[in-house]
Amino acid sequence: MLFRRRRGTPPVGDRTPGWLQGLEIRSVRRRRPWQNVSGPQLLVGSFLLLIALGTVGLRTLPGLYTGEPLGWLDALFTATSAVCVTGLIVVDTATWFTPAGQAFILLMIQLGGLGIIAFTSLVIVALGRRMSLRHETLSTGVAQVAPAVNALGLARDVVRFTLMIEAAGALLLYLLWIPRLGWREAAFPAVFHAVSAFCNAGFSTFSDSLMGFQRAPLTLLVIMALIVLGGLGFLTLEELSLERRSRREDRRFRVSLHSRIVLVTTVVLLVGGWAAFTLLEWGGTFAGLPAWARPLNGLFMSVTARTAGFNTVDYGQAGASTNFLTILLMTIGGSPGGTAGGMKTTTFALLGLVALSRLRGREVTSLFGRTVPEETIQRAVGLFVVFFAVVTAGILCFVTLQAAGTERFLAWMFEAASAFGTVGLSMGATGELAPGSRVVAIILMYVGRVGPLAFAAAIALSRPTAAGEFRYAYEDVVVG
Repeated sequence: MLFRRRRGTPPVGDRTPGWLQGLEIRSVRRRRPWQNVSGPQLLVGSFLLLIALGTVGLRTLPGLYTGEPLGWLDALFTATSAVCVTGLIVVDTATWFTPAGQAFILLMIQLGGLGIIAFTSLVIVALGRRMSLRHETLSTGVAQVAPAVNALGLARDVVRFTLMIEAAGALLLYLLWIPRLGWREAAFPAVFHAVSAFCNAGFSTFSDSLMGFQRAPLTLLVIMALIVLGGLGFLTLEELSLERRSRREDRRFRVSLHSRIVLVTTVVLLVGGWAAFTLLEWGGTFAGLPAWARPLNGLFMSVTARTAGFNTVDYGQAGASTNFLTILLMTIGGSPGGTAGGMKTTTFALLGLVALSRLRGREVTSLFGRTVPEETIQRAVGLFVVFFAVVTAGILCFVTLQAAGTERFLAWMFEAASAFGTVGLSMGATGELAPGSRVVAIILMYVGRVGPLAFAAAIALSRPTAAGEFRYAYEDVVVG
């Protein structure tokens, strides 16, 4: 209790005891430390905590290794890559870890893919309690982007969609791999790859990733479906589910502009990448494949380049044009609200629409009969600038810290884009990273995973303009 001297005399008839007269009693409610933590801070801290726990687990838990355990730096690298669902590895997951070690990595992938906040929301929903305002702010802008989607229902469906899709993928892969691996040995790899594919992680229990499945169309189609579904974003999946339900009930439902942009951009990138990779590698890394398998592997390269990380070809043997196209797709990445990383398809689409609108002399950016707010356009431009600056800084660090930096410039550019885009593809340079370069890669993976999420959470909290806020006079600047 806080006592403060009250001004003036007590009112007539005041029955307050004499020793309390003249004092004003106020109840001071102390805020707990975690109540002062913002949504972005909670999100960033949750991933940091999970990485720390994963690193300590890789160092201390028994039975994780077939031989010598990882050192602290490599354990931190592996934990960061798993939690941030990147897929870059400094040791072979298939041979370095026991099944228990692979299961521990799988746990980190699953937790990182969903996010600590999603699991917390699931627990709250399961207990029948309403989400706190802090948790609601992390489902950024749902009411503004898709009014028909309930934020609480979205948090619940995040886990529901994940478990259902991963279970279906694991079952299909298990049935497809029984002839190759046996009915008992196929179980764990099927579950591992289903989770890794849907979370866009790229970790594999096979030493050559999926290069042994170049001529297995059904396996590649299942993996591609899991990758695309994980990269679409949970908001888009929720809206597609609501639309399907409304059609059954003969109700009208309008898919938001966000989901339309996500779907159209995803299709354009997949088809464009499919055609380009097939043509570029037809006589290259696809030369030893039958004609029917080359377009299939070209499609897989287009799908996996946007943050999945699995590979059916050796990117170290691919052409320079193929690797540069892969860098561009890795930079774009998947869609907001999903397990994929990168700059995001919506950001890429908005930047293209802005450029087209300005070339046509239009001041507003419109699509599908809707105008995109200028504030959203500025956010997309800001995210692109930040993404470009961080990747450029990562490339500079790799080139400076590596002994053969300038000789393998494309490989380090590939590595930086893969790390910050949380992709996991590599031209074979990850194992050659010096200790300083590994630290840089760890930072890129962590910032690439939580940076866009924290950025989205921060900008979702629109602050009212302060009474004393002002602006300076306008003065134009020549650009171009």
